[in-house]
Amino acid sequence: MTAPHEERETGAPQSTPPSDVAVRLNGVTRRYGRRGEELVALDDVDLTVHRGDIFGVIGHSGAGKSTLIRMVNALESPSAGTVHVDGVDLASLSTSALRAARKHTAMIFQQFQLLETVTVLDNVAMPLRLDGIARHEARARATEALEFVGLGARLASYPGQLSGGQKQRVGIARAIVRNPAVLLCDEATSALDPSTTLQIIDLLRRVNREYGTTILVVTHEMDVIKDLCHSVAVMEGGRIVEQGTVMDLFVQPQTAIAQAFVGTVIPHELPERVRRAVGGHPLWRLRFLDDEVTSPIVGALISEFGLQVNILHADMTDIQDRTVGHMIIQVAGDDAQRASAYGYLGSRVVSLEEVVL
Repeated sequence: MTAPHEERETGAPQSTPPSDVAVRLNGVTRRYGRRGEELVALDDVDLTVHRGDIFGVIGHSGAGKSTLIRMVNALESPSAGTVHVDGVDLASLSTSALRAARKHTAMIFQQFQLLETVTVLDNVAMPLRLDGIARHEARARATEALEFVGLGARLASYPGQLSGGQKQRVGIARAIVRNPAVLLCDEATSALDPSTTLQIIDLLRRVNREYGTTILVVTHEMDVIKDLCHSVAVMEGGRIVEQGTVMDLFVQPQTAIAQAFVGTVIPHELPERVRRAVGGHPLWRLRFLDDEVTSPIVGALISEFGLQVNILHADMTDIQDRTVGHMIIQVAGDDAQRASAYGYLGSRVVSLEEVVL
């Protein structure tokens, strides 16, 4: 494939955005009228996605994720606020200019959205054919895209002959064949098994790394955020309630919903039976990062501070190229011992808090 963004169509008004911003939503609200009642799907949302980033938006069903992504490809318009993509205010565009601007973004869908009656090659070539590109050139570029996603041997196959993971690879090839500036993924792995999901995540990383494509992912799967994204926003009730780097979210989640999502990857709550059984001594929650995970911290609490330590829970996981650990311990000792130990831990772990039962 050619390098991304080389073959942009003209016709859309151009402006000069901050050089590192691919997508920006400012004060975006989306309201729907329904049987005399108003439904607010997005409520004063501010979001900035930098060029070359893989940005994840996570939330439960009804949080507003799909509405947000439909704003970015201009399938819906905000009731209030502005949406800029690739430096252009989408609301300022004429119908023809908007069609041209949409070619700077591409979408990968949960259910693949392939045409069953045409071959894999022609499914991928179709966006180019709709752009008026000659059949031989469109097919040549589609072949390149299919080879990139590992399906160069399946050009003549039909979607019904492919597995779910292969269908999603076709969807990715179709999305990148125009060399979009922004690639949108709407629950793109939700219909796939865990092993195939990891393969698709690896492929999306390649798209980002080799073509510099900005990727915006909406999902309810925290494992996808963990393994794929650099940055993340957490949505609840149409609002962004927390955002930052993926590492920040895992190490120090600030909201209850973020803590719940992190807990699906790194369990951090004690079973109810254990919660009822423990008592009389403080419980501390420790979070570790990288080398802290292998440090003999618990041994030091026993040998240096004379505490009795009961490890009630411990877990760790790799987040891309880093390791995050989590532990809940019960400590027995006098107040002075515990105070000294708490200060010691505070300087040696990334996060420390007392657990309230």
